[in-house]
Amino acid sequence: MKRPQLNHWKSLSHLVMCKRNLCGALTGFSLLVTLTVSAQIAFPDRCQGIWEGTMYIYSKGQLRDSVPVRRTIQRIDSVSWTWRTAYLSAKMPATKDYILRLGDPTTQEFIVDEGEGVVIPMYLTDNRLYSIFETSGIVLTASEELTPEGLYFEVVSARRSGKTDAPLAPYQIGSVQKVLLKKKR
Repeated sequence: MKRPQLNHWKSLSHLVMCKRNLCGALTGFSLLVTLTVSAQIAFPDRCQGIWEGTMYIYSKGQLRDSVPVRRTIQRIDSVSWTWRTAYLSAKMPATKDYILRLGDPTTQEFIVDEGEGVVIPMYLTDNRLYSIFETSGIVLTASEELTPEGLYFEVVSARRSGKTDAPLAPYQIGSVQKVLLKKKR
């Protein structure tokens, strides 16, 4: 009886090792995707409830106004949440009735649906959603962060200043609006 050559066993051993590594890599990738989707969905689920606080509005470094705010977050289905913000101003009350939707789980993207075809992409990093958008020549950045102290919401608006054909485009900040919302229920 002829003995198998050592190279044959090395090749077979190498093939088994590659199969194990591939299975491990696929399991790891699957776990990563699962954790990513779970983390994304967990963020709005952890935000569910009624939140209240006072929004402070600054312009040129000075406090200009403040307004009581109530945020209501409630799950609609497996990928959508009501994201309603009521500005309880005595002078100009307003309600923004939006829907937050899970966009692409692989890129940590959510979508804020303002209705009438207006959607704003937001990206989740750690416990913070970020967005940047422009309306009527004003650029706005918005972020929402879930912290142990509450739900922190901030909007910064800016308008382009200086030469428009310059290689660096500076922006003049118009206002900063921020609120730390505390969970009421």
